[in-house]
Amino acid sequence: MSSDTTINHVMNPDDTTVDGMVDYAGRPAIRCQSGYWRSASFIIGVGAAERFAYYGISSNLITYLTGPLGQSTAAAAASINIWAGTGLLLPLLGALVADSFLGRYWTIVCSSLLYILALGLLTTSAFLNCQGGGGCSILNPQQPPNELDNHALFFFMSLYLMALAQGAHKPCILAFGADQFDAQHPKELRSRSSFFNWWYFSICAGPLAALLVLNYIQDNISWGIGFGIPCISMVIALTIFMLGTKSYRYNSNTVEQKCALSSLTQFLIKAAMNWTSMPNEAQVQDIVPHDLPPSDQQQFVKSLNRALVSAEYEEVCSTQEVEEAKALVKLIPIWATSLAFAIVLAQPSTLFTKQGIKMDRWVGSSFEVPAASIQYIIGLTIILVIPIYDRVFVPLARVITGKPCGITDVERIGTGMFICSVSMVTAALVERQRLKKTASAYGLGKGKEAMMSFWWLIPQCILYGMADVFALIGLQELFYDKVPCGLKSVGLSIFLSILGMGNFLSSLLICMIERVSSEGGGEGGWFSDNTNGAHLDYFYWLLAGLNAIGFVGFLYSAKQKL
Repeated sequence: MSSDTTINHVMNPDDTTVDGMVDYAGRPAIRCQSGYWRSASFIIGVGAAERFAYYGISSNLITYLTGPLGQSTAAAAASINIWAGTGLLLPLLGALVADSFLGRYWTIVCSSLLYILALGLLTTSAFLNCQGGGGCSILNPQQPPNELDNHALFFFMSLYLMALAQGAHKPCILAFGADQFDAQHPKELRSRSSFFNWWYFSICAGPLAALLVLNYIQDNISWGIGFGIPCISMVIALTIFMLGTKSYRYNSNTVEQKCALSSLTQFLIKAAMNWTSMPNEAQVQDIVPHDLPPSDQQQFVKSLNRALVSAEYEEVCSTQEVEEAKALVKLIPIWATSLAFAIVLAQPSTLFTKQGIKMDRWVGSSFEVPAASIQYIIGLTIILVIPIYDRVFVPLARVITGKPCGITDVERIGTGMFICSVSMVTAALVERQRLKKTASAYGLGKGKEAMMSFWWLIPQCILYGMADVFALIGLQELFYDKVPCGLKSVGLSIFLSILGMGNFLSSLLICMIERVSSEGGGEGGWFSDNTNGAHLDYFYWLLAGLNAIGFVGFLYSAKQKL
C-alpha cells in the first residue's frame, strides 16, 4: 500500500518540480504549490493598482500643464510625450538592473518604493502650487514668474522620478508574471497566453476609476488630493505584491547566469573583431546548427556566424550567444514598422482630451463630464472586448485554424494596426464636422446649444480600444515569445521602447508641424491654443496615412523575418 501510494505520488504531474525555478526559500518549486494562476492573480492585482496610480497622473496632465503651470497646448502635448516616451525607454535600464544586480523580484520592490516617493513629491508640488487648498484650476495671476518657474522645476523633477520608477517596474512585473507559467507544460503554456490578455485587462480596468473619479477631483476640488490618491494606490500595489511572496516561482539561475545584455554585448564585440576574418563556410557550418531557418542564410546573418570563430578558426562564442543575437536582430524590422502605430497611441491623453474640451459635455443641466474622461471609453472597450476575445473568439478560431491561440501573433497585430488606421480616419471626420458646426454656430451667433456633442468621440475611442486589444497585446506577447529564455526582460523592454519612441516621435512631429503651420507668433496652426481655430483633423489624417504605411511594412517584415 505504501509502495503504491509512493508510485502514485511520483506519477502525479502536479507534484513534479518546475525546471529552473525555485520557491521563496530557494527549494525546487513544486508545480502544485507555486506559480500558475495562484501567483499570477497577485501580479494582475499589482498591475491594476499601479496603472490606477499612473493614469491618475497622466490622464489629466495636459489640463494641469495648460492650467496651473500655464503652458500652451503644443508645449504641453510635447512635454507629456517626451515624459511618457522617457518612461517607456527606461525599461531597458530596468532590465539591465534586474538581470545584473537585483533580480526581478527585488527590482519590483525597489522601484515600487521609488514610485511612492515620486508620487508623494508630485502631491507636495501640487499643494504648493495651488492657492490655499482650493481647486487650483487656473494659473495664479499674482504668482511671481520666478516662483512659478521653481514650482514647474520641482513638478517636472518629481514627474521624471516617477518615469524612472515606472521604467524599472513595468518590464519586470510583466516578465515576472509570465515566469509563473511553465512553457514546457502544455496546460500552463496555454494559460500564459491568456495571462497576457488578462494582464492587459487589469491595467485597463485599473485606470477606469482614475478617469472618472480622479479627473473630477482634480478639475473641481483639488489637484493636491487628486495626485495624493494615486500615491496611496501605489502603496496598495506594493502591499499586494508582497502578500504573494511565498507563492511565487523564482528563476534558480538568476545568480549564476551571465547578464543577458552583457553577454550579448560581448558577442557583438567579438563579431566586430572577427568581421575581417575569412573562415570558409565549411568551418562555420561545423559549429552552426544545421536546422537553422532559411532566412538565416542571408548575408547579414552569415556574417554574424563569424563570431563563432576567431582568426585562427577557434571557437570564441557559443552557438547559444549567436542564436540569441539573431533572435533580437530579426525583431528590429518589426520594432521599426510598429513605430507609426505607437505614435497614434500617444494621442488619447493629449489631443483627444483637447478635442473634447471644446465639445458639449453636459449631462443634464447639473453635471459636466471632465474632458479627460473620454479615455474611459477606451478602457471600457478594452475590458469588454478582452473577455470576448479570450473566451469566445480564440476558442472559435482555434477550431477553424487548429492553432493553439486561434490566430498567430502577426495576424493579431496586423488586425489591430488596420483598426487603428480606421480609428484615426474616424477621428479626422468627427473633428472636421465639429469645426464646421462651430464655424456655423459662430456665424449664426449661437452659443453652447450649437456645440457638437461630446458623445461623437465615442466611435473613434471604441475603435482605438479594439486596436489595443489586438495589436498592443499581440506585440507584447510576440516580444516575449520570440526572444531566448535568458532575454525575456530585455524582450519586453524592447517592446516598451516602441511605445517610448512613439511618444518621442509624436512630440517631434507636433513641434515640426506647429512650426511650419503656425502663422506669426504661433497663432492659427494645426495645434492652435484655440482648438476651434486649429486643424487637428489634418493631423489625424496624417497619422492614419503613417499608420497605413507602417501596417504594410509590418506585414512585409513579418513575412520575411518570422
